[in-house]
Amino acid sequence: MKKQQPTSVVTGAAGFLGSHLADLLLARRHKVIGIDNFVTGSVDNISHLAGNPDFKFIQQDVTEFLFLNETVDYVWHFASPASPIDYLELPIQTLKVGSLGTHKALGLAKEKGARFLLASTSEIYGDPLVHPQTEDYWGNVNTIGPRGCYDEAKRFAEALTMAYHREHRVETRIVRIFNTYGPRMRLNDGRVVPAFISQALKNKPVTVFGRGRQTRSFCYVSDLIEGIFRLMMSNYDLPVNIGNPNEMTMLQFAGQIIRVTRSRSKIVFEPLPQDDPKQRRPDITRARKILKWEPKVPLASGLTQTIKYFKTKV
Repeated sequence: MKKQQPTSVVTGAAGFLGSHLADLLLARRHKVIGIDNFVTGSVDNISHLAGNPDFKFIQQDVTEFLFLNETVDYVWHFASPASPIDYLELPIQTLKVGSLGTHKALGLAKEKGARFLLASTSEIYGDPLVHPQTEDYWGNVNTIGPRGCYDEAKRFAEALTMAYHREHRVETRIVRIFNTYGPRMRLNDGRVVPAFISQALKNKPVTVFGRGRQTRSFCYVSDLIEGIFRLMMSNYDLPVNIGNPNEMTMLQFAGQIIRVTRSRSKIVFEPLPQDDPKQRRPDITRARKILKWEPKVPLASGLTQTIKYFKTKV
């Protein structure tokens, strides 16, 4: 008997990660129903899917009731502003999509008997006092600080996901996403990769906050999406970190961007924003063990692809 084609719902499908996820799911023979209200997503990210019979798009705010006639096998909840600029400008929408939006997406999964995956974030660890961060670490978060709207929205979303899992027996998965980069990031989204690349391509000063000693670790988008797909298809229902454990300082990263773009930019220093995490590096022991996953794309080749994309946008 022929196995029926699975149907996946992706909230935030026009965003950076959501659109790459939609591509991977379509490549793996899923039907995809994308939902987005374009608050931070872009039509450009999914325009190449126009006319694809396996892709259907609904323009809707995920905090409103999600009604679908189709059978649904998987719900991937990726809707949320996800960069510092976005959640500083849209704090209430960020909190609403993390709470009401997650509630509606979980309700859809419950109604359809679908498996649910929450795109959570390393931000739930706040400014971590433990390094590197394991999934067992509870975090160090300022609930009333400027970043609190995003951190707490995701922490609440995790709690709600586990409540649905325990009370309603919904099959749930939680991925904690660390810094990711690649094509389709917004040029002005305030994250370090687009900021540094766009400044370098324009030969403008590259802005490093503080003294540039804070660290990040960067995972290329194709690696990340593969890890997330494996998590959804696994039998593991507790949070899993997905990211690249290769850590570097912001000063080192700025230097690398200037070199790769062959820019004439100089590095300038600005005051460190409030609650900016000093260290961010995933412990991916759990992903390696359970998902047999680790990042494959070297930073140099990932940056080459990303810079090529940004050259068309600058």
